[in-house]
Amino acid sequence: MSDDLSGVWDGTYIQPGTGMVTFTTTLVEAGGALSGNVTEPCSNPRCPLKTLNASITGHRSGSVVSFVKRYEPPGYGYDVVHYEGTLNAEATEIDGRWRLPATSGSFLMIRSTKPAQAVVTEKRAKQPSR
Repeated sequence: MSDDLSGVWDGTYIQPGTGMVTFTTTLVEAGGALSGNVTEPCSNPRCPLKTLNASITGHRSGSVVSFVKRYEPPGYGYDVVHYEGTLNAEATEIDGRWRLPATSGSFLMIRSTKPAQAVVTEKRAKQPSR
């Protein structure tokens, strides 16, 4: 398994009052810099969207991974979330904590066997033609 974090990751996080939330992340790592996208179900009952999208920017130094997740569009109780975690020796799991100003919780990301290209192609297929 490559040490490069680029690819698809399946994850869960624990949110107080809601419980476990699942998400899928596509990461791109270049020189320790991280970028990517996240999709997850909306767990807020007032949210008009069934699926939330977010972008990720961050970095990795050795086994330490940190990134900021920005929901797009912000609102419905979702905005910017800070994540800090540790990459395991096999580079297949990232385990850590997320935090907001008033709360925090744990998260776990596991490298998926689904190729990243399939996710990108799937997203492009859903975009309206110009």
